[in-house]
Amino acid sequence: MPRPISDGFSYPAPTTDSEAARFLLQAQFSASTEEIAALRSSTYADWLSRQFNGHPGASGWDWLNDRGYAAVSNDTAYYDNSYPADYMIWYQLMKSTDGLRKRVALALSEICVVSTNGVDINWRCHAMAWYWDQLVNNAFGNYRSVLENVTLNAAMGYYLNTRGNQKENAATGRQPDENYAREVMQLMSIGLVELNLDGTPRLDGNGKPIDSYTMNDVTNLARVFTGYDYDQSQNVPITVPGTTRVVPNTTYTRLPMALNASRHSTLAATFLGATIPANTPGAAALKSALDTLFNHPNVGPFIGKQLIQRLVTSNPSPGYVARVASVFNNNGAGVRGDMRAVIMAILLDDEARSPAGLTQPTFGKLREPMLRFVQWGRTFGLNSARGTWKIGDLSDLGSRLGQSPLRSPSVFNFFRPGYVPPSTALATAGAVAPEFQLVNESSVGGYLNYMQGVIRNGIFVNAPELPNNASSSNNGYDIKASYANELAIAADADALLARINLLMCAGQLSAATVKLIADALKATPVTAASTDAVKLDRVAAAVFLVMASAEYLVQK
Repeated sequence: MPRPISDGFSYPAPTTDSEAARFLLQAQFSASTEEIAALRSSTYADWLSRQFNGHPGASGWDWLNDRGYAAVSNDTAYYDNSYPADYMIWYQLMKSTDGLRKRVALALSEICVVSTNGVDINWRCHAMAWYWDQLVNNAFGNYRSVLENVTLNAAMGYYLNTRGNQKENAATGRQPDENYAREVMQLMSIGLVELNLDGTPRLDGNGKPIDSYTMNDVTNLARVFTGYDYDQSQNVPITVPGTTRVVPNTTYTRLPMALNASRHSTLAATFLGATIPANTPGAAALKSALDTLFNHPNVGPFIGKQLIQRLVTSNPSPGYVARVASVFNNNGAGVRGDMRAVIMAILLDDEARSPAGLTQPTFGKLREPMLRFVQWGRTFGLNSARGTWKIGDLSDLGSRLGQSPLRSPSVFNFFRPGYVPPSTALATAGAVAPEFQLVNESSVGGYLNYMQGVIRNGIFVNAPELPNNASSSNNGYDIKASYANELAIAADADALLARINLLMCAGQLSAATVKLIADALKATPVTAASTDAVKLDRVAAAVFLVMASAEYLVQK
């Protein structure tokens, strides 16, 4: 058994509700008073163990099928549409009971990126659901499995061109496509430069960072990823009723891509100091290549630092990165890549738990818009009255969130881990702020305008009783927050604000901000006898003003 990863940490358990909420907001999407109380009576490590051993809940794939999205009809054409994938992922994030597992899976989806925008295949919604499900399945597993599942996934095969990638052909000049070989190194395993254990670049004799791979490494590694295509061995062709069109069934989207040996390169592949001999069978070549990537010394600090950035802080100290990378390299029982050990190391580290971070200007991170939205929904009882959860693509930055899960604009995610806002104090300090790459005049206004509407009124959808995108006489605000606990105390502006401050901000709003918001709320009198609409107006105003404040937007 691995040694208890909680050994040696200075903050084993929360001593206040605010400390408990702070931990929960790093580890999952939201915090409730019940979750805070349960954590207060336990330890951080025990809470994590319960999460690791909990049930993963319904899969995205099953959710689609349960709601009829595998039906073959020319009217709905689910086989050609991606919007069911949006409904699926929003439901997963808003309603799943395994918050830590889904939070880690979402972080992995921003490292190993496949975007719904770029998957143009039959049953793309199912392909994206299975991609998500594999990240969920591996969130508490091993990073080596993440790499293999991602590599052979049908959605990734289309997105980064491994599907149909063929060996070299001297007669035609064809060479293997290098897209996946490049990105699996650059983004999903080792990064661009050689790293020390603490995540700092290794330097050459001239003080310059050392490249972690060369163009020759890319060219050679690309040979390994040839010969793969969708596995149609379980395909049952279906003729769309009323047409002559034939579509496959959904199964191929969740089968690992199959190897066609005749299309696989037989040349030797030398990369990153390893050599796969000529004529190595494709499966053995793939295993060797992924083992080489997985065992590269960069992976622990490169992936570990990005997970720290997604969960805790944009600028972890070198010591923090080194401690997490060390656990990635060895979980205490000789196992490399143990995600459970890595997650515990990230969330229990003194740098994550110390109250000192609350007053350090460079500690913390900007909350991603989609995480703010999910936190709002989970905190205040968001529900779809008809159960269809028709929350669509919220990527539009002028009128919505400017971000939507599984819809990154490119393989480089919504933002780069090393992004520095130009001409800012952060840039002067040499600090990074990845999420600020999403921030501009349009996105700030779009977020505020969108949230102001949905906080008060809910989310307007067409035909909430139907799974498809049709319109009906039932169009309306099917998805609303209940605010049950908040409405009960709406007449007490101070109590209402204190509750929202704890649940949304872990109690981190300053006294000045609390007073500013409280004074604004009290300008409109509300009593126990006020109408439900008046009470809702106050609750919505309180939530909106908190979610618009800088002290909320920056998570400490």
